[in-house]
Amino acid sequence: MRPLAFSSNAFKKNTLVEAIDALADIGYAGVELMADLHHAWPPSFDAGQRAAIKRLLQDRGLVVSNVNAFTCFVHGDTYHPTFITDDPAKLKIRVDHTKASLELAAEFDCRTVSIQPGGPVIGTGLTYEAAAERFAEALHDCLPTARKAGVTIAVEPEPGLLIQSAEEYLAFKEMYFADEPLVRMNCDIGHLFCVGDDPATVIRTMPEQIAHVHIEDIGEDHVHQHLTPGQGVIDFAAVFAALDAINYGGWVTVELYPFVTTAAGTAKAAWDALHAI
Repeated sequence: MRPLAFSSNAFKKNTLVEAIDALADIGYAGVELMADLHHAWPPSFDAGQRAAIKRLLQDRGLVVSNVNAFTCFVHGDTYHPTFITDDPAKLKIRVDHTKASLELAAEFDCRTVSIQPGGPVIGTGLTYEAAAERFAEALHDCLPTARKAGVTIAVEPEPGLLIQSAEEYLAFKEMYFADEPLVRMNCDIGHLFCVGDDPATVIRTMPEQIAHVHIEDIGEDHVHQHLTPGQGVIDFAAVFAALDAINYGGWVTVELYPFVTTAAGTAKAAWDALHAI
């Protein structure tokens, strides 16, 4: 069985220490750090806290699989501020958050930071092309930090946002970052399924683009609602076979952020379901 990680963003009602202890007790090999107010918001996640979490991770035999910088609840909500806002102050918040998350990842010997794919375009008045240009400009601003840290910026396609599908990600990559190895894709299996992509086919056809993998189940209706593996229709056996076929050596992180009141139990159910495949 491939080593699995679990995202701390399901444990928003728990401390990061409680999340790490719960995941270690279950048997996970890694934890994804939520770089937000609940756990590891970089400006307030001070040196003492970082040292304590490093010691705990070492004691419990876990490593950091990914730093999740998708949200910015400290200053907004799930999506805002975005990379495509026309407010310079809000854009600076998002870019600075990304840079700080890259530095955080490097400090924890983690090689990826997952980010939102630009943000929601509806309501901005922007064309797709103008929004993509803004997103690319913001990422170019983050690249010097990524290079210094040696950490990959993993763009995560999501239904309803600027980049929704693997095809849209690849078009963006080829347009703006064709020769940049530190901009790649956070391959969220459920998100791809929601927009009609076959996750296993995406993995097999664009292996060089996959920096990190998120998994969750999705219902037959393709609605973007994260479910515990086994509660939807995702073919996880095909996904893992595809990852094996491309010799994927990165992390697979289970992401079940909606289950904040049952985080530990949900993490255990996900573990059991995936090991049963």
